[in-house]
Amino acid sequence: MDATEGLRSQYVAQLAMLEDCIRLCPNEAWTAGEPPRSFWRIAFHALFYTHLYLMPSEREFERWGPLSGLSASLWEQRPDDAAGAAPPAPEALLGYLEWIRSNLPAWLARLDLGSPSSGFPWYPIGKLEHQMVNLRHLGTHIGQLQERLFALGLEPRWVGKA
Repeated sequence: MDATEGLRSQYVAQLAMLEDCIRLCPNEAWTAGEPPRSFWRIAFHALFYTHLYLMPSEREFERWGPLSGLSASLWEQRPDDAAGAAPPAPEALLGYLEWIRSNLPAWLARLDLGSPSSGFPWYPIGKLEHQMVNLRHLGTHIGQLQERLFALGLEPRWVGKA
């Protein structure tokens, strides 16, 4: 198996686990958590950065239209949190996830995994390592969401490879 196929398999597996978390989340837990770290915002943050870092560089990134106005920050309260704006429905995040999954093969094919540059100046590492960081970031947030679900007595599933 080459590196691109290994990355594809792990991204698809991770996205399946995130999808499971989103689908299992009860309505009352969707907005739970101290802003800006509600369940939905963590899920959106994970999707946003997975999408961003699957690009060859920052300048090739274009936000996904239906959720383009949302902040992906987990470190500051957003005006939409303070104003009590309704969060996106789980179906909106599932749409974003499916869009990422459907574009994944083409995006991975565009990456030069041998490049010594990640394409993002704040990550001074090579492209292959950057993809590993991206998977680790996605997995960290999936773990956060899974812990919230376990605390509610729900059992999110593990997916080892796709």
